Amino acid sequence: MNDINRDLEKLCEQHPKFLKKGGLCVALVVSRHAQMHDFPIDFKSLRTQEGGQVIGLGKVALQKILKTHGINDVLAQEGGRTNRGSLGLMKRYVNLLNTLHKHGKLDFPLIESWWIEKVRLQLGYCVSTASSFPKLKFDAGKSLAANIENLLAHARKLQSKSNGTNFVRAMLLHLVGAKLDLIFGIGKVIHHSSDIAYHSARGKGDFQIDSMAVHVTTNPNESLVRNCGDNLNHGLKPIIITTADAVGVAAFRLRNCGLNEWVDVLDCTQFLTANLYQRSLFLVADIKINFIKLLERYNQIVGEYEATPVLKVNLA
Repeated sequence: MNDINRDLEKLCEQHPKFLKKGGLCVALVVSRHAQMHDFPIDFKSLRTQEGGQVIGLGKVALQKILKTHGINDVLAQEGGRTNRGSLGLMKRYVNLLNTLHKHGKLDFPLIESWWIEKVRLQLGYCVSTASSFPKLKFDAGKSLAANIENLLAHARKLQSKSNGTNFVRAMLLHLVGAKLDLIFGIGKVIHHSSDIAYHSARGKGDFQIDSMAVHVTTNPNESLVRNCGDNLNHGLKPIIITTADAVGVAAFRLRNCGLNEWVDVLDCTQFLTANLYQRSLFLVADIKINFIKLLERYNQIVGEYEATPVLKVNLA
């Protein structure tokens, strides 16, 4: 490993957000802008006139950079502009660039190539071949929960190789979305990319159905519990859908805030399987048919709202 790579690795160890989508956007855009500046760079010169954002940061600029490396997938829908920590990351990165320049080690092509490899990992390029897509091997002898768990196990495998992308939540989000589409009809609920947070004054959730706010999560943290409280204050009924091992965590945090009697917490696998049994009238043959319909709709949603197809299910 050369000195530049070692310094970049150290930067990311100290500030792991650089390996998330927003951080990668900052690094690539700042690298391009830095080449047009004299060194040492004053980080303030890389802020917008209003001072609230990194200059040039956005989807269009980022995609131009990625395209020069043969990457057409979208890394981040906002190109890092809405990342609240972008300015702090930019300042730390500029400090590193200044240090590299001071010691005569500044090599922008090498630096950009290093960041691009991290982007490829983030987008799942290392595992996004057709042969690595999760394959549906429906086993009627096993429970529906076991069949769904096979898919989630693949998402966990992808997540273990990624640089911060929560593939498990992405899969859960779109499986729940697919189920809602099958129940209410396509167009009745609003979908979104898994990397777009639902920040708002009321935290309405991932899906809002009439007066119900549906939150899909693998990490039922205190922020989510506060959002549920805000939902109740605004006349919404919150529901948390999470993994089996996180159900107890959600219940504990709700109980600590006195909300346990007002918020339902559902195991995502049971949430999905119960409806499949109902729609199939408990007929084994129809269960498989409806399961495949669920995954077909899931694939359509992933194709429309996710930058990488790595989470699609191979139904062949």
